[in-house]
Amino acid sequence: MSKLKAVSSLLSLVGYHGWTLFLFTKSDIKTILIPITCLAAASAPLASYSRLLPTMFWIWIHLLQLDVSNQTLAPGEDIYNKSYRPLPAKRISLRAALILRWVLPLPCLAWSTSYSKEVLCASFVLCALTYIYDEMGFAAGHWAGKNIMNAMGYACFEIGACLIIGNDIHFLDYISLVSVLCSIDIVATTIQAQDFKDIIGDAAVGRRTLPLIHPSIARPTLVLMLAIWSIGLSKIWGLDKNAAVAFNLLGLAVGVSFAAKNTVEEDQRNYYLYNVWLSLAHLLPAYYRFVAIS
Repeated sequence: MSKLKAVSSLLSLVGYHGWTLFLFTKSDIKTILIPITCLAAASAPLASYSRLLPTMFWIWIHLLQLDVSNQTLAPGEDIYNKSYRPLPAKRISLRAALILRWVLPLPCLAWSTSYSKEVLCASFVLCALTYIYDEMGFAAGHWAGKNIMNAMGYACFEIGACLIIGNDIHFLDYISLVSVLCSIDIVATTIQAQDFKDIIGDAAVGRRTLPLIHPSIARPTLVLMLAIWSIGLSKIWGLDKNAAVAFNLLGLAVGVSFAAKNTVEEDQRNYYLYNVWLSLAHLLPAYYRFVAIS
């Protein structure tokens, strides 16, 4: 009986801490894990289904080190924006979270080393960008620098994921490179979509996001960029008329939703719609590879 109780206690402890780790990354499953997995599988393309879970784990563990770093920087912010996260929910102390923050780059780098020096390079640069973005203050800096840093971070995720999921662990082909370059530009010009829903918490900690600094142009410029990218990606990836119309209508619908619906709750739903559009945008290289040029 005592052994069963010990096993039960151990499983409960593992489950508790496992769920805590998941909660650090929960809000970014839809924003980073799913879109980047879509891009990698469509662009590399997916060499075999056995590569899918290892690729997703590589993305997730790097996402975890990024999120723990970000959430230990200004834990008070999440009281307003995301109270379920481990620090505001009191599932972990700030001291323990800070220790975790500085330990996590080690398994990220070690896991990447098991693949190739190119994957290790993507991992190292991503960990370095995390330090620059959080500890060196870019997260609280000008919105343009914040967008550019976000775009560079996405690129590191995407390069590592494409290398792991594809046939060549050392090399990205032309389609993969174009996919990553398009993603960098998309994120740099539209990632402010994530800031509308967080405006209360961002204001409380002094962040200088586009919706806070230029509220009159933040939504119209997002609508414009979504329209431009919907048209541009349709051309770049050779969509036929029906597919192009559908993709452009989705981009228009997401843009109009951001323009017309502007409460915090509505912006949360708007951001979900944005990530649907972004994930589909990341899947378009598969259309080009298997339909347009086949």
